[in-house]
Amino acid sequence: MRGGFGLVGPRRERHVVPSADLDGLALPVGDDGVVIGVDAEGRPAVLGINRPTPYEVTLIGGLWTAQVLALRAAATGARVAVETGRGQVWSGLAQAAGGGQQCVTLHEVGRIPPQGASAGSPVLVVRDCGMRPPRGRVVAGPWQSVLTLLPYLSPTAPRLLQQSSLVGVQRVSPDEAEQIGRLMQLPRQAVASLPTLGDGVTLWCTPRDRQFVMTQGTEAETGLLGGARRID
Repeated sequence: MRGGFGLVGPRRERHVVPSADLDGLALPVGDDGVVIGVDAEGRPAVLGINRPTPYEVTLIGGLWTAQVLALRAAATGARVAVETGRGQVWSGLAQAAGGGQQCVTLHEVGRIPPQGASAGSPVLVVRDCGMRPPRGRVVAGPWQSVLTLLPYLSPTAPRLLQQSSLVGVQRVSPDEAEQIGRLMQLPRQAVASLPTLGDGVTLWCTPRDRQFVMTQGTEAETGLLGGARRID
């Protein structure tokens, strides 16, 4: 007996890990959210869409990537409201998502109603409104993120990029890459790589951080949407 400590337990060797081996114990998981692909090291890349604060995302890229993000957001329990002028390309996704529950709704441009987002019912608004999307009636707020899809760099892009919390860039022309590089303060190496990105590859960036992510569709996603593609 030791005073105040009870019985002396069985003696075992200490479990010691050399400091050089600590990196091997790290789990390849980011913040809670949607797994949007893998990074250059093959680790899952996670995008935290459901947030208690407003979150604006702009994607200069293809419809396929936006639709995969919408499907995966719905799989995490978020309601997805799509504001689009081409409802025919979203109708199959809306019918297939949710297993019969209406978790993805389609709305004409400028006619999306208030969504009533809450911690128990987060919302992702996807704005697929072409090169010049009008100012949205429904904006980012607590538990309501907004993803704006631009097929290419447009005159409205500088405003959208400046107000976005996160920007995704897929394959663009060299001239567009130069403009995006200036707006997002990208290093020369990243700017040079943008015109050569493969289908499904996105550079996700803020003015301070950047990460290349490869998005690959699951079997169900590929069956519904086809293979990854930049051009629709």
